[in-house]
Amino acid sequence: MKTAHDIILKPVITENSMAGIADKKYTFKVATDATKVEIAQAVETLFPGAKVAKVNTISVRGRFRRQGMHAGYTAASKKAIVTLTKDSKEIEFFNSMV
Repeated sequence: MKTAHDIILKPVITENSMAGIADKKYTFKVATDATKVEIAQAVETLFPGAKVAKVNTISVRGRFRRQGMHAGYTAASKKAIVTLTKDSKEIEFFNSMV
């Protein structure tokens, strides 16, 4: 069984993801085999007081990279944009970044 820490790997800190915080949208890098329901449960477990309204997921394929004569692909990953409800408590970790 996967724990919440196995599903939510790390937060995504970019200009675009920071702009969504005003609308209670938080972006995380998640496990590639995680479902939307698992992601929602993991966020509610890791951040008490947060109530998830919806989860949007994006599968990011690996990019082609060369190093001299050697070539290959970087690892594929998955991002999740989690929207919280209006009456939900905010996630404090992101508030310190803004």
